[in-house]
Amino acid sequence: MSGLPAPGRALVVGLARSGRAAAILLRDLGWQVVAVDRDAVPADDLRAAGVEVRAPSEDPVPADLLIRSPGVPREAPPLAAAYAAGTPVWGEIELASRAMPNPVMAVTGTNGKTTTTELLAHLLRSAGLDAVACGNVGTPMASLVGQVAGDCWLVAECSSFQLEDTPSFHPHAAVLLNVTPDHLDRYSDFAAYRQAKLNVFTHQRADDLAILPVGMACPGSAAARHVSDGADEGPDTVSWARGGLHVRGLGRVAAWDEIPLRGAHNRQNVMAAAAMAAHAGLGAAEIAAGLATFPGVPHRLEVVGTADGVTFVNDSKATNPAAAIAALDAYPAGVRLIAGGSSKGTPFGDLAAAAAGVVVHAYLIGETGPEMAAALGAVGVASTLAGGLPEAVSQAARDAVPGEVVLLAPACASFDQFTGYEHRGDVFREAARGVGAG
Repeated sequence: MSGLPAPGRALVVGLARSGRAAAILLRDLGWQVVAVDRDAVPADDLRAAGVEVRAPSEDPVPADLLIRSPGVPREAPPLAAAYAAGTPVWGEIELASRAMPNPVMAVTGTNGKTTTTELLAHLLRSAGLDAVACGNVGTPMASLVGQVAGDCWLVAECSSFQLEDTPSFHPHAAVLLNVTPDHLDRYSDFAAYRQAKLNVFTHQRADDLAILPVGMACPGSAAARHVSDGADEGPDTVSWARGGLHVRGLGRVAAWDEIPLRGAHNRQNVMAAAAMAAHAGLGAAEIAAGLATFPGVPHRLEVVGTADGVTFVNDSKATNPAAAIAALDAYPAGVRLIAGGSSKGTPFGDLAAAAAGVVVHAYLIGETGPEMAAALGAVGVASTLAGGLPEAVSQAARDAVPGEVVLLAPACASFDQFTGYEHRGDVFREAARGVGAG
């Protein structure tokens, strides 16, 4: 913990969950706080806490410190003015980590973050440790200041946006699960996106745990370690598969058929979470017991139910092509795919290649539907522009035969038709139940 400067005047830009939590925390710590958002937002709670709210507004405001919400691009006027003036700019996790002494474990990557974060927190809690999942997973870290004991492990899901303004953020263990093109509507190129992810390791020390994909260098002082889904048991491998899950120093932890999570991508998630749990002091039996009782994560390969022999699977969290490809790996035949949404600037060629021979028919929704239809058509996968999600579910249910899977794996963001991926998944769940799935 690097600590906080003496209270002064703070500007919080962006009033979604993390921005609101940061504004209230700063006010509680004695700061004069001005909070702005480009849109009108409900703010009675902020004003009651003594926060001056200016929304809608994007005007620069003089301040000693600026807290940037992850959804706000660096080019927004208040941020551009702060960077130009040399005003310190922090993300919400930087603020929170300075305000509390708790040990932190951080999880980032293009895909698998939420599952790994929730799994790791579950492993720690099932072993009797105090732990809470926070960050991009839904609970802002700043909202936990003063609410959890000082020895509570904070397992933080960190998006690339959250890691951009972190001049001292120091997780005791951190993993970059994978990095594939995403958010190219916000970054100048893939290299900039990749670098934002690597920021999670910058302030680690030699005795911390850093897990990265094979071949990637670690920018901090911790040695780069990796996990392997093969038989690799090299000196830098912290967790690996050889007829089951193994962790360095613990040996064989569990057979894969004893772990309920499905798909090759979830093996990577499990290996990373197990290695981090071992770094926190858990033994093989404790990790195995936690893995066996993990219930999974909503909207991530969530089996909603079956109807007339057809299984309906909600993978609304698959917000980019790589995540949708991982979902197809978990269901490698007889898939009626529902995909599409708002564009993030990523191409669909690789998804189309993965769909060939696996997807019986695709039902495409949202603004990217035509582009996705062209990519799928180029490899011989038939598709229908369904328009909306309920219509897509109805059409897929009508066409499906017993043994097939109706899979929502959009490969796109949700903001053209929904408030977020959770909303999209809830609509899918409701529509699936409407056609008899249960």
